[in-house]
Amino acid sequence: MNNRRSFINKLGVLSAAAITSNIFQPAFSKNILRELEKAGGKTALELAGDETFWYTVQQSYSNPTNFINLNNGGVSPAPRIVADAMKMNYDQCNQAPSYFMWRILDVGREPLRRKLARVAGCDKEELAMQRNASEALETVIFGLDLKAGDEVVLCKKDYPNMMNSWKQREKREGIKLVWIDLALPMEDEAAIVKKYTDAFTSKTKVVHITHLINWTGQKMPVRKIADEAKKRNLEVIVDGAHSFAHFDFKIQDLNCDYFGTSLHKWLGAPVGTGFLYVRKEKIKKLWPLFGCAETQENDIRKYENLGTRPFFIEQAIDKAIDFHEMIGISRKEERLVFLKNYWMEKVKDIPKVKLHTSFKKEFGGAIGLVSIEGKKPVELEAFLLNNYRIHTVSVVYEDISGLRITPNVYTSIAQLDMLVEGIIKFSST
Repeated sequence: MNNRRSFINKLGVLSAAAITSNIFQPAFSKNILRELEKAGGKTALELAGDETFWYTVQQSYSNPTNFINLNNGGVSPAPRIVADAMKMNYDQCNQAPSYFMWRILDVGREPLRRKLARVAGCDKEELAMQRNASEALETVIFGLDLKAGDEVVLCKKDYPNMMNSWKQREKREGIKLVWIDLALPMEDEAAIVKKYTDAFTSKTKVVHITHLINWTGQKMPVRKIADEAKKRNLEVIVDGAHSFAHFDFKIQDLNCDYFGTSLHKWLGAPVGTGFLYVRKEKIKKLWPLFGCAETQENDIRKYENLGTRPFFIEQAIDKAIDFHEMIGISRKEERLVFLKNYWMEKVKDIPKVKLHTSFKKEFGGAIGLVSIEGKKPVELEAFLLNNYRIHTVSVVYEDISGLRITPNVYTSIAQLDMLVEGIIKFSST
């Protein structure tokens, strides 16, 4: 039998540097590695339904008693190792803030930038720390040089913060917003791409693409849209709030110029963490939200001039990356798709139940939307919470109406069975 290190390297669970970063591995690490050894040669797909392995992952979280969180799409809990790191950082910082913040914790930003860029698949000089996807993307939206009459193509199903930011520019500066709409779910990539390309004109300067639509969990063919946009010399912005650390991809795979995401969703970092990617040659011309020195004109760090900020939160991202890599992105993605499809498969043939999310991996991940004929989403939300202590979120937006269900890696099959029982019972009333 191979020793532990050779086994891990063979599976690609962690880089050698990550394995040896701590001499004393935390308990969660040892347990997960032990289960991976037991899994032998199982593929990510085969491991997706292995409850023994995922039980070990679940024990790495502080799960509440008699409460099931199925709204991980808004913000996810961090594993205990991440929460502990954040608390430890805070306790240290609080002893002498001006010293420990600026001279100790802030020094960790560059190693963290390097580590995060490796996971994201970009140059470290293209990645800036941000507080969330909205801040990252609004930096781009308000930082691009556009003039009256310039057109921006976006979708009515994009995230409200982004749409409102574009609308503000439209009101203040006279740019033109060109809206497309999608009847979700859609399982035709060519049709989706055509929706965007049909909206492109000689005046189009920017296309804004949401990688994963938060309302229904629709995964978008970003690369194919971006390739068409590049043929027309358009700027490509990707909202990756729900895709980073959820799907197995690298930013370079998307052919985009700008990418923004939150890390408190699928990476499991503390609340209030995210990053902005700007293609290196685009940095100089993209204005920052906060003023910067002229010497930073061509430096990705010009987007980090926020002033005093909670370094103790930011530095805990490091442990979130370790945990994420311990599981492995391919295993994580397969598990999340498995969980979504598990509960959807069990309710899809129930009378009055309607699903609004694709089962196919190429068109979705963990997020699923369900509705009950003749019932309001908020009624199903209240029923599940009051009778099963299951937390979800109702969605009523444009032509979308349903209950959004979002499990995570710590979600068990037993918990989803309770969800299924609740949906069936509610639909029969």
